[in-house]
Amino acid sequence: MSQIERPERPAPVARHRGPSLLAVGIVYASIFVAGLVLSTILAGGAHFPSPFEPEATANAWFARNPEAVRVGAFFVFGSSIPLGIFTATAVSRLRFLGLNVAGESIALFGGISASLLLAMSGLAQWALAWPGVTATPSTIRALHLLSFALGGTGTVVAFGLLVAGISLSAGLARLVPRWLMWFGLVLAGLAELSSLSLIFPAAAYLLPVARFPGFAWMICVGALLPKGRGSDRRRAMTAGMVSPPSLG
Repeated sequence: MSQIERPERPAPVARHRGPSLLAVGIVYASIFVAGLVLSTILAGGAHFPSPFEPEATANAWFARNPEAVRVGAFFVFGSSIPLGIFTATAVSRLRFLGLNVAGESIALFGGISASLLLAMSGLAQWALAWPGVTATPSTIRALHLLSFALGGTGTVVAFGLLVAGISLSAGLARLVPRWLMWFGLVLAGLAELSSLSLIFPAAAYLLPVARFPGFAWMICVGALLPKGRGSDRRRAMTAGMVSPPSLG
């Protein structure tokens, strides 16, 4: 008697366990933008001063708007938490998907550094909200510059390493579309160029150019980076549709 062949059951798809990258990316962007909007509203529509504005103008703004400074500092500090969670989760997922390359370690270094620098910027800004501090112009100036250096140049340059590491690693392994990889690499380049703001004030315009599109990049990565591995991915590799996740 001939044995009846039973069809092979597909291997179960293993899924990465961790927070939703999409949700964390949206939370990070929402908290950061909410801080900007609320602090501006509390200041009567006057924006947070740039360190490149006249010192007297900036000092007067801080003296007049302690509540706006305090609320803004709270949201800046708060946004550092989802940025760190996004970094840890994204790198963990890349490793889960089989990547063991320098890019994911660079991304981890950059993202954690950006999170810590952003937190320190928020704390420095919080110190600017107290009357005893705003009574001394030299102290206001020092904390203002420190907050900008940490949350502006420092955070954006470190964030660029996160973007470059994930974009290149995931892009070459075909885990995300090529357009997202190139979008991330362009953003990372702009972020690194923003370090010139420490020498040339005009380069500070690169900071928002790298920061705000970076929110969109994080959301796209959260939506498109695979969460599972298993039979579907192995079949795609066999058919030549997806490259193996080994870059070297």
